Amino acid sequence: QVQLAESGGGLVQAGDSLRLSCAASGRTAGDYGMGWFRQATGKKREFVAAIKWDGITANYLPSLNGRFTIARGNAKNTMFLQMNSLKPEDTAVYYCAASGYYYGDDYGRYSYWGQGIQVTVSS
Repeated sequence: QVQLAESGGGLVQAGDSLRLSCAASGRTAGDYGMGWFRQATGKKREFVAAIKWDGITANYLPSLNGRFTIARGNAKNTMFLQMNSLKPEDTAVYYCAASGYYYGDDYGRYSYWGQGIQVTVSS
C-alpha cells in the first residue's frame, strides 16, 4: 500500500506561480511512477504530468507549453509540481497518483491516489 498526501494548493492570481507537493509513504513508495492529474468542476480528470521512478524521465500534457515542471525529491518518495504563469483555466482540484512502473497519461493505470488539493487562479 502507498499513501499519498498533497499540499501547497491555494488561491493565486493569473501569472503567479505555485508549487504543489506530494508526500508518499508506504512500502517501496520511492520505486513507483508518480503523476499529477487535475479535475475542473464539471470536467473529466485530466493528465498533467508524470515522472518515472528514476526521477529523470517525465511526460507532460502538451498544451502546458513548458509552464509546469514535475520533479521528485532526493529520497524519491516526494514529488513536486512547479506551476508557473498560471492561468484561470488551470483552476482545478489537483491529484497526486502513483503506479507500479507506469508514468503515462492513463489515469486507469494508477493504483494509488491522494485526496486532491484545490488550486484556484483568479483573473
